[in-house]
Amino acid sequence: MSQSPARAPRPTPRPTPRPGSRPRVVVIGAGVVGCSLADELTERGWSDVTVLDQGPLPAPGGSTSHAPGLVFRTSPSRTLTGFAAYTVEKFGTLEVDGVPCFQPVGGLEIATTGERWAELHRRAGFAASWGIRGELVPAGRCKELWPLLDERKVLGGFLTPGDGLVRAVLACRAQAARAERRGARFLGRHTVTGIERADGRVTGVVTDRGAFPADHVVSAAGFWGPVVGRMAGVDVPLLPLAHQYVRTRPLPELAGARAEASRPVLRFQDRDLYFREHTDRIGIGSYAHRPLPVDPFAVPSYDEVSTSPTRIPSVLPFTAEDFAPSWEDSRWLLPALAGSGIDEGFNGVFSFTPDGLPVIGESRALRGFWLAEAVWVTHSAGVARAVAEWMVEGRPRADVHDCDLARFEDVQRTPAYVADRGTQQFIEVYDIVHPLQPMERPRPLRVSPFHSRQRELGARFLEGGGWERPHWYEANAPLAEGLALPERDGWAARHWSPIAAAEALATRERVTMYDMTPLRRLEVSGPAAWAFLQRVTTNDLARGPGTVTYTLLLDESGGIRSDVTVARLADDRFQIGANSPADEDWLLRHAPEDTDIRDITSGTCCVAVWGPLARDLVQPLTRDDFSHRGFGYFRAKRAHLGHVPVTAMRLSYAGELGWELYTSADLGLRLWDTLWEAGQRHGVVAAGRSALNSLRLEKGYRAWGHDMTDEHTPYEAGLGFAVRMDKGDFVGRAALEKAGEPRRRLTALLLDDPADVVLGKEPVYLDGAPAGYVTSASYGYTLGRCVAYAWLPPLPAGTAAHIEYFGRALPATVAEEPLFDPGMSRIRR
Repeated sequence: MSQSPARAPRPTPRPTPRPGSRPRVVVIGAGVVGCSLADELTERGWSDVTVLDQGPLPAPGGSTSHAPGLVFRTSPSRTLTGFAAYTVEKFGTLEVDGVPCFQPVGGLEIATTGERWAELHRRAGFAASWGIRGELVPAGRCKELWPLLDERKVLGGFLTPGDGLVRAVLACRAQAARAERRGARFLGRHTVTGIERADGRVTGVVTDRGAFPADHVVSAAGFWGPVVGRMAGVDVPLLPLAHQYVRTRPLPELAGARAEASRPVLRFQDRDLYFREHTDRIGIGSYAHRPLPVDPFAVPSYDEVSTSPTRIPSVLPFTAEDFAPSWEDSRWLLPALAGSGIDEGFNGVFSFTPDGLPVIGESRALRGFWLAEAVWVTHSAGVARAVAEWMVEGRPRADVHDCDLARFEDVQRTPAYVADRGTQQFIEVYDIVHPLQPMERPRPLRVSPFHSRQRELGARFLEGGGWERPHWYEANAPLAEGLALPERDGWAARHWSPIAAAEALATRERVTMYDMTPLRRLEVSGPAAWAFLQRVTTNDLARGPGTVTYTLLLDESGGIRSDVTVARLADDRFQIGANSPADEDWLLRHAPEDTDIRDITSGTCCVAVWGPLARDLVQPLTRDDFSHRGFGYFRAKRAHLGHVPVTAMRLSYAGELGWELYTSADLGLRLWDTLWEAGQRHGVVAAGRSALNSLRLEKGYRAWGHDMTDEHTPYEAGLGFAVRMDKGDFVGRAALEKAGEPRRRLTALLLDDPADVVLGKEPVYLDGAPAGYVTSASYGYTLGRCVAYAWLPPLPAGTAAHIEYFGRALPATVAEEPLFDPGMSRIRR
């Protein structure tokens, strides 16, 4: 098989502090992230902290120096919402010379279209799910809050009273002063020229004014992150782009204003605009203009631009022609601007990643080198706290998997990919983005060996991890004719088709083929492989070759880092079914000297054959025994299907009889064709991810990163069956021993009305109060009702609840799980 080997680097312990000292930390970048981090680290007792910046302090010329300071906490990301909430909480307690660092003027998002008004209802749901106070208000109330608005243009708004404005440079000063009192030092006019290293660890930072030894180095350099990363040999996948901001001339309507700002920060997302007060003027920011990417390696130093009109490196000359349409849109919404004009403007540079989220964590390529990059002021203190916890305590207390630098595939780190996706993230900052909406470029990028056959069947592809993933096949449209399905609203109908129902029912009734190639596969081998895996997983792997075990990877606190399958293919060779690049990264960090870990995903492929007729399809193709007695559930064997050698595993994410069939990528097309031809007599159907999501929720199968993360223990997530406390020691065992009764559980809900559908992240209410949130949801085509899993307090089956969906209260009931085939008779036949 074509595989890409990767020798596991040896575990490198954290540096032992010198007697009477703390680890030496150098933070590169004295913007709001670097200053916040120094404050958080010193608060935790790490006092040997040096913060370096090329520019003068306290405003060294990065993005912090020009940031407009908006903080809107509500986000589809629970992680980002938590970061922003902490930023508000922390900065709300800081002041400099009696001037507060945060102004809680509130936030107001307005809708001028029906689609946006519906989206604001969805955002209100996010706020309720994540614990943010907010309310939907009518147009008249929007006018009261912002008298300059043309009320006739507005349908309504979403008001979040706790949001507001950060004085970013003041927040830097306040935190730097506090960190200095604890022993930190801040050095401006120090340009970093190199990162020193030895034996795979960082050892220091070189500047134009000398070297600084370090046990940990943190790059908080903002859009210079790729420059610092290159010095360390670490990819930093971010793209700097310029964003336009202007201030108007004084407005008579604001004459006499004493406060810098008293009205809520206003977002006009239908035209990619936001507004804030500057005493008697209005500041306007625009994302409506063409993307203006910036090469971070070509950005001049502070000294090179200090005498130029822009004066600081993060500010580029204003391009008035790009802002002209936004000025007209601003005057359309705020008629008072008709008699005014633009007093000043600039194009400010800041960072975007391929998925729009920060990049944080320690690099495996250079131990002790950390990233805290692509972080906006909104999330600055929250990110700093998470990174400080990670450095000092060994893990962040909040789930940060969707910000972890290890989340990106190798192909997602290429400059072209980062440029394409980073640009698109800028374009979509204020767009209404469906959770399933795929990026447009670059596609197709990664395809399975069956891609040509899938296109012939009319596959409708979505994308994840660079892979093209069929969600349904138009060839199956005739199977959907006559199905009695509830009508969906416009939101739930996006990236969905009734064909998915036909494919799910075909899996329950006949036999289907699923492309499982994009699922990550790792090979772990070596004389210590078994002992290593036994140590880092929760289930007992003391089983012979030919067995498969579902198990968990925990961190030391007992939180679920991932769920995996471990197939023992030989005494010293295992195949791991993993979730993300972060799983490989974590295993590589912990693997002993004589254990190899290889990612074999790209060199292999997988077809899953599931359904009551799966054995009828597969058995005639092989001389090997695929009977229940000869090939039991959670077993694996090498076999031959026609001319194709396969590794067959009797697993089922659909809750039906069947196998996952693996072979090398070069034989993948032959495997597909062999199965497809043999399956014609049995009515075989190619099925997609949309059907599979429905099937797995009916069976209660969890999806890591959606249903559970490292914030949750196995017992809370309903995965206690995968933990064997009697097998000996394993990572996280001590924490589980101390855990009390769960105070929350991943709970199955059935919506009462067969016509109702939810999608995920909606708030769940008990007795009229928000009590949790939906993690995953899909219509259960076998059950005839929507299934939703949610984090809630422990509740008995039959408890009534309701899920808020776009402002509608949808009744639901707590259900026993699994909802379908609780006796597992269909899988074990």
